Amino acid sequence: MTDLPEWMRPPRPEGWLAEDLDHLPNAPRHIELIDGSLILTMSPQRRWHMKIIGALQQRLAEQAPGGHEVDREMTVLLDPKNRPEPDLVVSTTPYEGDQTWLPAQDVELVVEVVSPESEQRDKKMKPAKYADAGIRSMWIVEQEADDAVAVSVYELDDVTSAYTRTQVARGTLKVDLPFPIEVDLTTLAP
Repeated sequence: MTDLPEWMRPPRPEGWLAEDLDHLPNAPRHIELIDGSLILTMSPQRRWHMKIIGALQQRLAEQAPGGHEVDREMTVLLDPKNRPEPDLVVSTTPYEGDQTWLPAQDVELVVEVVSPESEQRDKKMKPAKYADAGIRSMWIVEQEADDAVAVSVYELDDVTSAYTRTQVARGTLKVDLPFPIEVDLTTLAP
């Protein structure tokens, strides 16, 4: 067995911290930090997944009011040991070219497009962390039969500090949070 690359060795016994992600020489592009552990996306992305992310990013950007940015595959700093990378993020963080992460307090919506290899993280682990960080809205996007798109919309419940599903959209997605959005889901998949 070959030696591990230097970037895979934790800098301290208790694991990684969020700021460590910016100092990993020669590391793969997609790395998340969950509970102080590095999560690498090593499997190839499916074309459906990439098309849906691109189309949704475009629709969100077209409808976003001033002061909102729509970013793709940008990590979100939740706390010192958690910096996940949602597929899409809508935030009020002003654009800064060298920025590598977004602060959770500026994030208004996270979107996870589920892949077979990330299903457990996208549907179980990440929603709890996003809710704990106070992110108001989350969408989970899934592929149905014949490449159809279904979007589960979640909003943060102030009493329980957990997400409540408010709808499962098929055909047309229409929401008021974080701002009025309407998307014809039938136009997303090729």
